Amino acid sequence: MAVPKGKLIAIGGAEDKGTDLETGEIHRNNLNFFELGILRRIVQETGGIHQRIEVITTASTIPFEVGNNYLDAFGKIGCTNVGLLHIRTREDVARPDYLERISTCDGVMFSGGNQMRLSSIFGGTPFLKMIAKRYQEEDFVVAGTSAGAMAMSSTMIYEGNATRAHLKGEVKITTGLGFLDQVIIDSHFEKRGRFARLAQVVSANPSCIGIGLGEDTGMLITEGNRMEAIGSGLVMIVDGHDIVHSNIADIPEGNPISVENLKVHFCAKGNGYFLHERKFVEKMGAATTPVMTDVF
Repeated sequence: MAVPKGKLIAIGGAEDKGTDLETGEIHRNNLNFFELGILRRIVQETGGIHQRIEVITTASTIPFEVGNNYLDAFGKIGCTNVGLLHIRTREDVARPDYLERISTCDGVMFSGGNQMRLSSIFGGTPFLKMIAKRYQEEDFVVAGTSAGAMAMSSTMIYEGNATRAHLKGEVKITTGLGFLDQVIIDSHFEKRGRFARLAQVVSANPSCIGIGLGEDTGMLITEGNRMEAIGSGLVMIVDGHDIVHSNIADIPEGNPISVENLKVHFCAKGNGYFLHERKFVEKMGAATTPVMTDVF
């Protein structure tokens, strides 16, 4: 497969942006998500505040509230050339004006919500094919937060209770939007205790690299391979290539899984990872997170 010329920006969650996009609970007074710079990084990678960004609210059950929240947040950093695509059905996806907007914008951003809505509404459509083509052939940015991040890869988690994720069969996967192969992305990783569910999926699919994204944190992925951690929190990389023992194929559903030699890496801001080489890099970005010292 040809090396993509575009960029992916997968973000772990937008709760600090002001809205819990998965539950519909709105917290309008907390905008730390934007103050910590991830949104600015998206604008920077897209080419600056005058470039056109289309926000796709399909995953959310409260698209108009979410859309207005994005318009307000982008506006706070001087980016006003932002459009909203409130696509709700597969009929909406086929609208010629929506296809035209996707063909002429400089980047898209998928909001959070339910990732199954993204895969079921966009899968196999000319709309999705156009985004994928532009990502492959142009300096085009595809960003997504929460569900929008989880749907980026070919293999997508769509269900799995964190408290039961150590039991075989409790984590469900399906086909995502397909911008990234041999990767599985999970979001809200620390806050919702999702390590076990990502570990189970990687153990069952050891050719894939698992990426667990914390809130206020993301991965900038270039060339389909080079990943840089951005934001204030933690990115966890789960690598199953060197698993020695696994009982996941032999036990009945509902039983605890057993896995040996599952590798885990913690990435803070500025750290990186090469997917193809499965290699951690200390200084991928301009600067890593500074070492904190006591101040008296």
